[in-house]
Amino acid sequence: RAAESIEFIRETMVRSASFTAVPGQGGIVMGGIGVLTAVMASRAETPERWLATWLVAAVVALPIGLAATMVKAKRHHVALWSASGRRFMQGFLPALVAGAALTLALVRADRIELLPPTWLLLYGAGILAGATASIAVLTWVGALFMALGVGAVATIGQWPDVWLGAGFGGLQIIFGIIITRKHGG
Repeated sequence: RAAESIEFIRETMVRSASFTAVPGQGGIVMGGIGVLTAVMASRAETPERWLATWLVAAVVALPIGLAATMVKAKRHHVALWSASGRRFMQGFLPALVAGAALTLALVRADRIELLPPTWLLLYGAGILAGATASIAVLTWVGALFMALGVGAVATIGQWPDVWLGAGFGGLQIIFGIIITRKHGG
């Protein structure tokens, strides 16, 4: 009976633990990619080149974020697929999949101007959902991404690179620095 009680306590503690392997330093690097991409994309001569610029940035940033998460998890002895890690991914990944599917649908419908708010809103929603299993500062990150997405909705077709650069560049850098300082890298 005592062993059962100890096992119950251990499982409860594991379930309540936060996923702390969110990479601040990786966020800073991804933010740098976002700023650079915003500048490059603003100079694109066609919507297709604009889209290609942002998609290449996503393909470059994604493995950087994943690798930085793995490095931080290993350094802090956090299992990526712990209960909290799985809960984080269960909140975050569906929004990314929805973003990829909607990107394809909007491109096919020739509605590329709707991509910036779609990306910002879904990324923000994914971060907010993942934040329920992670560090509290991610709630602010997700909410601010969504606020930028609302701004992009209000100005569809205007300043797409400003909105995307502010989110995937500025917010990533600012909160990457905060996470690095307050949450161990």
